[in-house]
Amino acid sequence: MNEITGIHHVTAITGDAQANLDFYTRVLGMRLVKKSVNQDSPDTYHLFYADADGNPGTDLTFFPWPDSAPVHPGIGLSMEVSLAVPSASVAYWRQRMLDHAVAIDGEENRRGEHAMLLRDPFGQRLALVATSDAREFTAWNKSPVPAEHQVRGLHAVRLWERDRASTESFLLNTLGFHSMGDDNGWHRYGVADGGSGKHLDIREIPSGERGRWGVGGIHHVAWRVKDDAAQLVVRERVLNAHRRPTDVIDRFWFHSVYFLEPGGVLFEVATDGPGFAIDESAETLGEHLVLPPWLEPRREEIEAELPPLSVAATD
Repeated sequence: MNEITGIHHVTAITGDAQANLDFYTRVLGMRLVKKSVNQDSPDTYHLFYADADGNPGTDLTFFPWPDSAPVHPGIGLSMEVSLAVPSASVAYWRQRMLDHAVAIDGEENRRGEHAMLLRDPFGQRLALVATSDAREFTAWNKSPVPAEHQVRGLHAVRLWERDRASTESFLLNTLGFHSMGDDNGWHRYGVADGGSGKHLDIREIPSGERGRWGVGGIHHVAWRVKDDAAQLVVRERVLNAHRRPTDVIDRFWFHSVYFLEPGGVLFEVATDGPGFAIDESAETLGEHLVLPPWLEPRREEIEAELPPLSVAATD
């Protein structure tokens, strides 16, 4: 069972779209590789930040829902996304946070890797984790962050669960993860070598309250598969585990299957392709509002509902 190769993307809920864009491009130096809409609710944006090429595994995406309540932290949610930065870049990122008045919530050692904890303007929990693991990454030459310090992609996610055993069984026996042991109250599960972008951590909180989606929280975690055939294999196993996966949904840039893992976190299995360059040139990714073909006839209506969003040059 090696169809899942790592994290494909993480999607979170944010507030004002412009403030979100400014933080992830101007402060964290990530590239907006796709400016589109939520395909299930096209009156709101869907913003995709990644490396220069939008490689799977580098992609952190957001639904701007400014009228939503703040996230209610609790069990059944993914509570933090960590981003990989080069192992020699800790001092750079500490100074950059200071320069941009971003509070650092703390710094800690996670299995020999340095983690810098912070939050984005809407409270999303982030960790910049310094790692020397090899990554599929292309530097963005217009980033305000020098290439040698840029965010390399998604490092991991952290889940809060009431009962780790049921989720563990599902991860090991259905999705093909392996156990990597405990560290400071967190249990790690990985695919392949379990390195950067290939694992998740779970904290068991038996008496915890149920969490609720909202601004500043993660909506779902997507796992990578190579192609449609691999996706169908995983979907069949999820179905046999009685987790009620959706049918395959065409998201145009990749194909998706969604389901709840036993603890309640929304998972997705997403294909590596076709990729973000299918409808834009590599040079102009993210510069214009892009709609999948089935929404293109509604462009005028959709654009009228969206707030202005300035994709300005980075500092």
